[in-house]
Amino acid sequence: MIKNKVLPMLKSASATSSLALLICLSFAPGASAQEEETGLQLETVTVTATKKEENIKDVPSSLTALSEEQIDAFGAAGDDIQFLSARVPSLVIESSFGRIFPRPYIRGLGNTDFDLNASQPVSFIYDEVVFENPVLKGFPVFDTQQIEVLRGPQGTLFGRNTPAGVIKFDSVKPTDEFDAYVKGSYASFDTVQLEGAIGGPISDGISVRLSAQYQERDDYIDNQAIGAAGDAGGYEDFAWRAQVLFEPNEQFDWLLNAHGRSLDGGQVSFQANAFETGRSGPRSGFDREISFSDAAADSVLDTDTFGITSKAEYDFGSVTGTYVFGYESVEVFSRGDVDGGFGAAFLGEGNFGPGFIPFPAETADAIDDHQQITHEFRLSNSEDGVLDWTVGLYLFDEELDIASFNFDTIAGGAPNGEAFQSQDTEAWALFGSASYEFTDRLTGTVGLRYSDDSKDFTAIRPIAPFVGTAGALGPISVSVGDEQVSGDLNLTYAVDDNTNIYGRYARGYRAPSIQGRILFGDAVTTADSEIVDSFEAGVKSTLLDGRVDANAAVFYYEVSDQQLTAIGGAGNFNQLLNADKGVGQGFELDIRALVTEELTFSAGVSYNDTEIQDSGLTAGICGSPCTVLDPIDPVTGGALIDGNPFPQAPEWIANFAFDYRRPFLQGEVFASTDWSYRSDANVFLYESVEFTSDGWWEGGVSVGYAQGPWTATAFGRNITDEVGVVSAIDFNNLSGIFNQPRVYGVEIGWAF
Repeated sequence: MIKNKVLPMLKSASATSSLALLICLSFAPGASAQEEETGLQLETVTVTATKKEENIKDVPSSLTALSEEQIDAFGAAGDDIQFLSARVPSLVIESSFGRIFPRPYIRGLGNTDFDLNASQPVSFIYDEVVFENPVLKGFPVFDTQQIEVLRGPQGTLFGRNTPAGVIKFDSVKPTDEFDAYVKGSYASFDTVQLEGAIGGPISDGISVRLSAQYQERDDYIDNQAIGAAGDAGGYEDFAWRAQVLFEPNEQFDWLLNAHGRSLDGGQVSFQANAFETGRSGPRSGFDREISFSDAAADSVLDTDTFGITSKAEYDFGSVTGTYVFGYESVEVFSRGDVDGGFGAAFLGEGNFGPGFIPFPAETADAIDDHQQITHEFRLSNSEDGVLDWTVGLYLFDEELDIASFNFDTIAGGAPNGEAFQSQDTEAWALFGSASYEFTDRLTGTVGLRYSDDSKDFTAIRPIAPFVGTAGALGPISVSVGDEQVSGDLNLTYAVDDNTNIYGRYARGYRAPSIQGRILFGDAVTTADSEIVDSFEAGVKSTLLDGRVDANAAVFYYEVSDQQLTAIGGAGNFNQLLNADKGVGQGFELDIRALVTEELTFSAGVSYNDTEIQDSGLTAGICGSPCTVLDPIDPVTGGALIDGNPFPQAPEWIANFAFDYRRPFLQGEVFASTDWSYRSDANVFLYESVEFTSDGWWEGGVSVGYAQGPWTATAFGRNITDEVGVVSAIDFNNLSGIFNQPRVYGVEIGWAF
C-alpha cells in the first residue's frame, strides 16, 4: 500500500518543481548582463536543524525559516504565539486558553486535548531545550533571531514526542560588540507593546544580553448580559530574558540563559451560540466584540513561568563536546465562563441567552506545581569533512500537579466540584547521526534514537459537580511506558551548484499518554505509543543568479496507533483513543525572490490530505444541537469517524508577502504586506455542519520611514477584519472561539 501511495507522490515532485520555477519566473525578471554587474542576490539562510550551522538548501528536509524582521511584523499587534498559524506551509496553531496553551499541528498532525498534561506530536524547542508542557509553549516571542519550522518526524536529534515536527526558537545571543534597541507601539483597543534589548562585552571573555517585552490591552469585548459585570479581551503580559556568555579561550564557551513570564489576563472569550443549527460559520449578526457572559467578572488567567538554560561547549580538537541543561517551571490558574452566555433554561423563558443555554458551565484549571529538568550530552566532529557525526544522551524528568474546579454560576460562582491530578514523567534516550559524502555530489545521512519513556499518574475527585458523575472518586493510579527505536535515512544529490534533490525516510515516536480529567467523567484513559513512518522527496534550488530560492517537497506518512483525543461532547469528557491508522499526504512549496533591488517577494503553499482509518472507531458527539454528518453507532451512540480528516487539519495553507524599500531623503522608506490563508477544517473528530472552520484570508500591512537609529512605522493586522473560527465548545451550546479583530497602530523604534 505504501508503494502505491508513494510512487504517485514522487512522480508529482517534478511537476511541483516545475510549478515552483514557473512562479519564480513570473515574479523575477530574466537575467541580463546589467543584473550580473549589480550582483543582486538573496542573503543565504543559515539554519541549525541538524544542530550544526548549515545553508538551508543543504538540509535534506522540508523546513521554513522566519527571520527577525518577519517575526516582528507578524507580532506587531500584540498577538500571542498564534500569529505563526498559516504563516508557513503546513502549520496551524490554535488554543482554547487564550494567550497560553497553544495547540500546534504540522501536516495535519496535532492534538486537540485541552488538559494541562496533554502531550503533543509537535515539539517546541527554545534555545535547544524542549518545552514539553503545553503552557510553557506559549512563551512570548521577542528578541528572537530566527524561528525554524521543521516538518515531518524528527526522530533522531530532537527531544521527545516529535512525530509531526519541531518549531525551533533561537533568541538573539550575546556578542563581543555592543548593541541595543528599544521600540514601542500603540494600537487599537489601547494596545501597548514595549520591547527592548541591550548587550555587549562587560570584560574580556564575558558578554551579556538583557531583553524584555511588555504587552498590554484593555478589555475590548463588551459584556451586554443584563446585570453582569466584567468585559473581556484585555491582558498584561511581561516576559524577560537575561543571558551571559563566557568565552575564556577559543576552545570553551558557556552560555547561561534565565527567562520568565508573568501574565495577567488574556483568557479566551467563549461566545455562546456563535453558530446556528444547519450552517457553518458565525451566525447572522454575530459580533465577536460583544459577549453575554454572566460570569465574566470572575474570569481570570494568571500565569507565571521561570526557567534556566545552560549550554557549554568544549573543542577537544577533532571532537566537540556539548552539554545542554534546562530547568523550567510554570504555575497557572485559568477560570472561564465556558458556556459563554447567561442564565439557564431551567430558570424560565427570558432568563437565559443568547440562544438556548441548558445549564451554566463555569470551570477552572490550574497547575499548582511543576518542574521540568532536561540534560543533553553530545559529541560531534569539530571540522566538516567527508564524515560528519553526532552521538548523544538525553534525559528528561517532569513533575506536574493539576487541579480542576467547577462553579455554580447561578449561586454566585460558589465552588461545587474539584479534582486533582498528579503526573511524573521520566524519559531517557541514546541518539546518533552520521552523514557521509560518497562523492562530491552524493551525500547520505543515517540517524537512530533509542527512547525509554514512563509515566505515573494519580487522579482523585473529593467533590463531584451536581451533574454527570457518581460522587467522590479515587484515588485512581495508572502507569504506562514504552521503549522505541526511531530515526531517519536521507540521500542528497547535488544536480549542480544551485540545485539539490533529496529523499528522506523518517520514523517518529510519541510516548504513551494518560488522560484523567475526572471532574466530570469517571474514567482514566490511556493511549498506546504513536508511531509515524514518513516518506519525503524534495528539491531545493537557487535560480536566476541567486535572486530566487525555491524549495518543494512531496510527502506521504502513516501513523500507527494514532493518538486521538475525544474532547467535549454531550458528556464533557476528555478521553484518549488509539486509531488503527492515520494517513497523510501532500506537498509543500517555499519561494523567496529578489524581484528588484528594492522589492522582495516570498510565498508558501501546502496541501495536506489526511484520513483516519479505523472501521469501528467512534467518538462522542455534540451535546449541543449540531448536525452530525457521520453515521451513528447504535451501540455507543457515538459517531463512526473512519475516513474523516484529522481535526484542525485544513487541506490548503498559503501565504505570500511583498517588502519594498528604497532610499528617500537622508533615510529609507519601506512598505510591506503579508497574507495567509487556511481552508476549511473540522474542529472535532466527528464531522458536523456547524463545527466546521470555514477557510479565511488574513492580511497585514505596514509602512514607515527609517533615518539613522530611528524608525517610525504605521501598521495594521487582519486589515479586512476577517472573522475566523479558531476552536469551539460542543457540550453545552454552539459556543465558538475566534481570531483577533482588526488592529491598527503606530510604532517608534531606536537601535544602536
